[in-house]
Amino acid sequence: MTTAALEVQGLNKNFGALVVANAIDFRLEPGARHALIGPNGAGKTTFVNLLTGRLQPTSGRILLGGDDITALSQEQRVKRGLGRTFQINQLFKGLSVLENVTLAVGERAGVAGDMFRVAGTHRGVVEEAYGLLERLGIADDALKLVREVPYGRQRLVEIALALALNPKVLLLDEPAAGVPQGESKVILDVVAALSPDIAMLIIEHDMDIVFRIAKRITVLVQGAVLIEGTPQEIAADRQVREVYLGERDHG
Repeated sequence: MTTAALEVQGLNKNFGALVVANAIDFRLEPGARHALIGPNGAGKTTFVNLLTGRLQPTSGRILLGGDDITALSQEQRVKRGLGRTFQINQLFKGLSVLENVTLAVGERAGVAGDMFRVAGTHRGVVEEAYGLLERLGIADDALKLVREVPYGRQRLVEIALALALNPKVLLLDEPAAGVPQGESKVILDVVAALSPDIAMLIIEHDMDIVFRIAKRITVLVQGAVLIEGTPQEIAADRQVREVYLGERDHG
C-alpha cells in the first residue's frame, strides 16, 4: 500500500462532555480528489481545524506523507506541505493582488520579511507570483487592490496564495461560498485543473460541486464518519439520503 498523502487515525476531540470528533479514521491518497460532506453541525470545520493545527485533538494521530504532525503548529504544517483556503477569504484587502501572492511566495522562500525593502531585490519571487496569477486566469487583476476585485476573483487569489506555498495536500473549504453562480464555474474549472501532484480535500455542502470534482466522498455526521465511497455509492446510499439530503424512504 502506498503512503497516504494525509492520514487520520482514531482522531477524537472533546470539549468537556461534548464530543465533536469521534474516533475518525480517514485516508487521503496521493493525487486524490476527495470531498468531505455532512449536514450543518456535522463537525466538518472542527475536523479541518484539527488537520491544520488550529485545534489539538484529545487523542489520535495525524500523518502527512507518513510523518506524524499531530503536535506541530499551523505554521510547521504549512511548511511541511499542508495548504488551506477558508470559507471567508483571508486576504490583505489593502494590498494589490500581486502583492498578496508575492508575500506568500516570499514566505515560502524565507524572504517575506524584506520583500518590499528594496525594489527588484527578489525579482524571481515576483515573477513566480505573477506566473501563478497567469495560471489561474487573473493576471489582469495583478495591480488592482484586492478590495477592488470581484469576490469570485478574490477566491481565485486565495487559491493562488495556497498554491504559492507548494502544498502537497490542499484543503479547500467551500471554495465557491458567497460567489455568484456565474463566477463559480470559473473557480470550479480552476480547481478541476489543479496539478494531479496535489492531493485535494474539498469541504463542501453544494452537491453539484461535490459530484463534479470528487472521485471519493466521506460523509461526516455528529463528528463521526458515516460512510465513505464513490460519488455513485454515496448518491445511492439510504443513510446519506436520510441524514444529509433530508429524504425518507417510506418504501
